[in-house]
Amino acid sequence: MERRLQVLVLDDEPIVGKRLQPALAKVGCDVEVFDAPRPALERLAATRFDIVVTDIRMDDIDGIEVLEKVLERWPDTRVIMITGYATVELAREAMAKGAFDFIAKPFKPQELRDVIAKAAEALGFAGIAHAVVGESS
Repeated sequence: MERRLQVLVLDDEPIVGKRLQPALAKVGCDVEVFDAPRPALERLAATRFDIVVTDIRMDDIDGIEVLEKVLERWPDTRVIMITGYATVELAREAMAKGAFDFIAKPFKPQELRDVIAKAAEALGFAGIAHAVVGESS
């Protein structure tokens, strides 16, 4: 049996994690949700996740810093950036620093599932990628 995709979601708006956690768990992902960057970074220092979904704009530590710390520690982790303040410059900076993809808020859970499916496929999780995409049917 294929290993479950390990996903960490970090967004300072708790509703984002509350909505995404069941949507991703339903398609075979183990999901941990954080609404503050420091505890998320402590968890990421100790545990490798396949995919990290992080908001860009947060108090204290921003998502670009989270991206850099994740990739420094776990270079194979795919990091997906989400933000309500999308600009071309911000997207370009995130992608230049190694983000897998960039999604503007508000987004539908299926939009994120589609990006996670692409990341899962890139990581060799074909079964999960098909399950995630299959949810949109």
